[in-house]
Amino acid sequence: MRVIVSDTSCIIDLHKAALLEEFVTLPYTVVMPLPLFEDEALSLSRDTKNRLQALGLEVINVSSEGVTKAMRYANKYSALMVNDCFALVVAEDTEQSILLTGDKRLKNVAIDHGIDTHGVLWATDEMFEHDCCPINKLYDGLNRLHDDPLVFIPGDLIRARIRKYQ
Repeated sequence: MRVIVSDTSCIIDLHKAALLEEFVTLPYTVVMPLPLFEDEALSLSRDTKNRLQALGLEVINVSSEGVTKAMRYANKYSALMVNDCFALVVAEDTEQSILLTGDKRLKNVAIDHGIDTHGVLWATDEMFEHDCCPINKLYDGLNRLHDDPLVFIPGDLIRARIRKYQ
């Protein structure tokens, strides 16, 4: 089974869309590095975090070697945050992983490292394809993302998915 390594931005957007629980039930192993999961920017309640883990989200410790590698990447790629580098390292060290990120800079570095990358809209497509989510919930979630000024997914791409799910 392939492994999805998620960064913080995608988890935040999927939470805003009320699609996070459906996302973690996809037929993938969904993992998140511990530093990202515990980051206060994630702003998920402890109950929500526990529920996600009960549904299958795996939170992984980053080894000391991984921390060292992430710090090296943070110095090398100054546009990336340290947490981005943790996600990059976990994806890089996980065979056949998919890095789920909404950060273009992280996506570009990951692609340069040979890592398969996707974003939130790919995740919604996967939920649709694998029948993990009622169509009306996908539709409503995408509308929430479209209307949120703090979501940076291009509006035309969201509208195309909304039309697809109508």
